[in-house]
Amino acid sequence: MVYPFFRPVLFLLDAERAHRLTIAALRAMPAGNPGPADPVLASHVAGIDFPNPVGLAAGFDKDGEVAHKMHALGFGFAELGTLTPLPQAGNAKPRLFRLVEDRAVINRMGFNNGGQESAARRLSGLGRHGGVIGVNIGANKDSSDRIADYAAGVRRMSPFADYLTINISSPNTPGLRALQDKGALDDLLSAVMSARGDDRTPIFLKVAPDLEPADVDDIAALGIAHGLDALIISNTTISRPALRSAHAGETGGLSGAPLRDLAHQRLRDFRSATGGAIPLIAAGGIANAEDAYARIRAGAALVQFYSAMVYEGPWLARRINAGLKRLLARDGFANVAQAVGADA
Repeated sequence: MVYPFFRPVLFLLDAERAHRLTIAALRAMPAGNPGPADPVLASHVAGIDFPNPVGLAAGFDKDGEVAHKMHALGFGFAELGTLTPLPQAGNAKPRLFRLVEDRAVINRMGFNNGGQESAARRLSGLGRHGGVIGVNIGANKDSSDRIADYAAGVRRMSPFADYLTINISSPNTPGLRALQDKGALDDLLSAVMSARGDDRTPIFLKVAPDLEPADVDDIAALGIAHGLDALIISNTTISRPALRSAHAGETGGLSGAPLRDLAHQRLRDFRSATGGAIPLIAAGGIANAEDAYARIRAGAALVQFYSAMVYEGPWLARRINAGLKRLLARDGFANVAQAVGADA
């Protein structure tokens, strides 16, 4: 384990600067090719063959610089973005904070990215290298028509994505989460599905953990009615459980270990509300194989993480996959699909 020796050095740097150095290091890494899918871990979800169920959540690679290389670190898929139609700088710095004592992160980045056109040019020149790539799309902060932004994102980024994620759950763009309300979400999903047209790129929806029971029921019903291909449960939280870090009072979305129980409960809620009629992808507070396995047994077909790498290092996906195989064998499952929803 090399990372524990480097982590103290990285932690001397501002969190955002350390992140940019990490991206630069990964850009210098050869892309390689994914290895063969493991028959125990391979998953078929939303019409896509995933070599394993462990994915990189959006936010790590905002502009699609390194997502195509993440399979070399053990990821079965990687989700880049969030990408908005036009470039935007995001919120004022500092806007990314490590809560070391809590093994957590608070961010208020604000969809900082170079825009979809820049990302499209980059992705068109990279080649696919066989990895499963998702593209997470959002709306510009100052947009006069955010639903139109999402529709435009679907049209522009579909050629470069194995799936698209509609991100309406970031707390760092004012008013964005209002698109989770029943009427607004109905309009949004109608526009997004219309924009997809004959292109059958799977559409996922990423929702917040800070939802009331009625919200869960409405989102589940609309997702099924509009033919969504999956729901990602969940994004960062604006709630603040008991935290020890000096940065606990920072505004923004909280991720990492303190989000685990809330995200797990929200996954259970959506499994109950959907009755298994739509695939669920778990994110939030996943830091080891036990966390991932618990979400799978609760109904998640796939899992994602990002913040845990800050504390556990770049090879965490490999360790989680190895642990999942041990846990599946312990409980008598021949493959991961058999375990999905075992506790639901």
